Amino acid sequence: MTSWRITTAAVLVTALTVTACSTGGPLDPNAPVTLTVAIDPGLEQGAIDAFNARVAEFEKANANIDIRPQEYKWDATTFTAQLAGGTLPAVFTVPFTDGRGLIERRQITDISDLVEHLPYAKGFNESVAKAGQAQDGKMWAVPISAYGQALHYNRTLFTQAGLDPDRPPTSWAEVRSAAKQIAERTGQAGYAQMTTNNTGGWLLTTLDYAFGGRTEKIEGDTAKSTLNTPEMRQVLQTIRDMRWTDNSMGANFLYDWAGINQDFAAGRIGMYVSGGGNYGSLKAQNALKPADYGITTLPLAGTDRAGVLGGGTLAVVRAKVDDPIKAAAVKWIDFYYLSKLTEQDAAVADAKTTAETGQAVGAPELPVFDRSLHDQRMQWISQYVNVPTAQMKPYTDRMFAQPLVPEPTRSTQQVYALLDPVVQAVLTDRGADSSALLAAAETQAQTLLDRK
Repeated sequence: MTSWRITTAAVLVTALTVTACSTGGPLDPNAPVTLTVAIDPGLEQGAIDAFNARVAEFEKANANIDIRPQEYKWDATTFTAQLAGGTLPAVFTVPFTDGRGLIERRQITDISDLVEHLPYAKGFNESVAKAGQAQDGKMWAVPISAYGQALHYNRTLFTQAGLDPDRPPTSWAEVRSAAKQIAERTGQAGYAQMTTNNTGGWLLTTLDYAFGGRTEKIEGDTAKSTLNTPEMRQVLQTIRDMRWTDNSMGANFLYDWAGINQDFAAGRIGMYVSGGGNYGSLKAQNALKPADYGITTLPLAGTDRAGVLGGGTLAVVRAKVDDPIKAAAVKWIDFYYLSKLTEQDAAVADAKTTAETGQAVGAPELPVFDRSLHDQRMQWISQYVNVPTAQMKPYTDRMFAQPLVPEPTRSTQQVYALLDPVVQAVLTDRGADSSALLAAAETQAQTLLDRK
């Protein structure tokens, strides 16, 4: 068997296509199958070499399968057309928000019969697994990474403000109190929030979930916008009070993800909300001082509906593929995406390589698997962990207990964009009418939802 090796700077696998030389029945170990692997462009040679090594390892263990790359990267603006046009790879990745819709419309293949025979099939984190399950609980799409929103905080600013960095806030009343104390005693922003490039809507939705609200209601094929609710108004009132009454949010009210990370790493922000797995980016891209870093679970209001906005990535198989393709696809998903989480040798090799390249090993992320499998992996890679895990315990001790709520599924980014100016107005105009702003945004959002 010959293998095509990647020699261009386009290599990170995010999906794969499989074309088989045989059809029907289970995969014959001697029947040749070609797996065309989707790649992300622009990687350095080191990443290319690392991927080629993984391909060689897979092909050695599966002599009948030949891997060939095909460029693919999920993009909201092109995905629907690619799906309709049949130009996607046979196996590709999608965000959690797309999973249930693809399953319901049968635009992907049911691989649950193969997934259920994987040795760790019963070990998925229940909150995460739901993103890839059909209504009957069968897993059509395999979660390969996940995140849940968290409260990041600067331990040094906490100490300077007379707060205990080992006891971060557990309620929004405590967040408000700590933010005010940080601002008064250090002169830095006690709490800051993203507001631009759709991040304002993302964070408002995050806090809406935390207060027990939802931004949409789905009934069959119908979606109703629910932006102008008591929960969302309470979120905006909390932010308004912190900004105008407490003066604890600093002077920058036009943050995006990159900007808020930069100021947080520089010690100019006491607390902010973002994905729980943000430590690696802060360290690599913003020169965060490890001693400054703290993270805790997102405070939730005392209601059964309160939850943590979460997301992640699913590996799926294109609709209308035959059994040999399904079998080969699941083999690849298991090997490439999940073995580093479930097998000791693969986990250690991945951690070793990651550490040698100066990247974070052991930083908290919402685990794909349950606590037992997660803790086992952490034991396997313990010699390579290079992050201050003790400072992350307020998050890692409680991350499995928080209910995960998926992002809105209809016109997600467009609705986020509608909410950006709402939060900007509340933070920059003391007289802004929150109810009127939300009512207008809800009307505009409904127009988007009606288009499906």
